[in-house]
Amino acid sequence: MRVHLRALAGAAALTGALSFVLLGAAIGTDFWYIIDTERLERGGPGARGPAGAANRSQLEPLSSHSGLWRTCRVQSPCAPLMNPFWQGNVTVSDSSRQLLTLVTLAGISVYIAYSAAAFREALCLLQEKTLLAQVDIRFGWSLALGWVSCVAELLTGATFLVAARVLSLRRRQDQAI
Repeated sequence: MRVHLRALAGAAALTGALSFVLLGAAIGTDFWYIIDTERLERGGPGARGPAGAANRSQLEPLSSHSGLWRTCRVQSPCAPLMNPFWQGNVTVSDSSRQLLTLVTLAGISVYIAYSAAAFREALCLLQEKTLLAQVDIRFGWSLALGWVSCVAELLTGATFLVAARVLSLRRRQDQAI
């Protein structure tokens, strides 16, 4: 099987562009972490507290979705989060940025998983298990885009390595002739 350099270059360009677009979409959207309390707010089974169902319906909805830059509630404007890269005198190399991106994705995933586990444990300690069944905490599609972008970047790198190996083998063959 002969590998064509044009096909490898095209695949590297395609996966690189795909990675860039997906990462841009992931960073720019606010659906990394989703808290859905709709079942609790509409008064599902076990939703009645000591104050009764009438007070539950008067509360502001608790559902929200968060991104890297802000948190958005259902009926409130989005609130910005702190931006650690706001200072203009911070210089970071490209390789450091790529490493920071990967570490950030991993850290956010661990943090969200920990937060969900801590929430479940707190509810169990408070013996409000019916409340836990009505609150849905999950990762959003923005985080999935970030991970797919990371995989596409790895595929881009692997494609470049294969292309370099093919080019090296061709040069050896040309020199041998």
